Amino acid sequence: MFTGIVEELGAVIAVEQLADSARLRVRGPLVAANAAHGDSIAVNGVCLTLVDVLDGVFTADVMAETLRRSSLGALGPGSPVNLERAARLGSRLGGHLVQGHVDGTGQITERTPGGQWELVRVSLPGDLAKYVVEKGSIAVDGVSLTVVEVGDHERGWFSVGLIPTTLARTTLGRKQPGDPVNLEVDVLAKYVERLLAARTA
Repeated sequence: MFTGIVEELGAVIAVEQLADSARLRVRGPLVAANAAHGDSIAVNGVCLTLVDVLDGVFTADVMAETLRRSSLGALGPGSPVNLERAARLGSRLGGHLVQGHVDGTGQITERTPGGQWELVRVSLPGDLAKYVVEKGSIAVDGVSLTVVEVGDHERGWFSVGLIPTTLARTTLGRKQPGDPVNLEVDVLAKYVERLLAARTA
């Protein structure tokens, strides 16, 4: 479990393509400092299990299902990535509950600069639109954000406001229109839907 508060902007060192998976090597001195085999680190919002850690670089395997649902397959050497270690029980929850289980991908479609912040619009797959609400939470590339506005189901988009810290310390400050982003909707919305469906069945 994560909080969507990015700890470090890391970089991909290497990508090894395997038969039905991939192996990522990522430089992240902060998150790798006390990490060990079997620990979880979110990479652009995707929970990955470490298989090796050495000198500030960790290695993780990415399954075919993860490559299909996320944008990790588009990463290459030098790609910047948002990194967050798994949350500890008893620690502060600065963002919202993020599982690291990406629901799908969207694309940055528009950026509108403000005085000290920026409004960013992101396309939203139709099957995820029902889970996104104005002033609700969503994780974009692993960053916990508050939804500013939501388009209708046909247009499929939402917007978020990015403060200077988010712009400077995450990949969202560099993403341009057309770039893909990983999306994880609020898990509470999915549980509510499931419970209501069971009651009406």
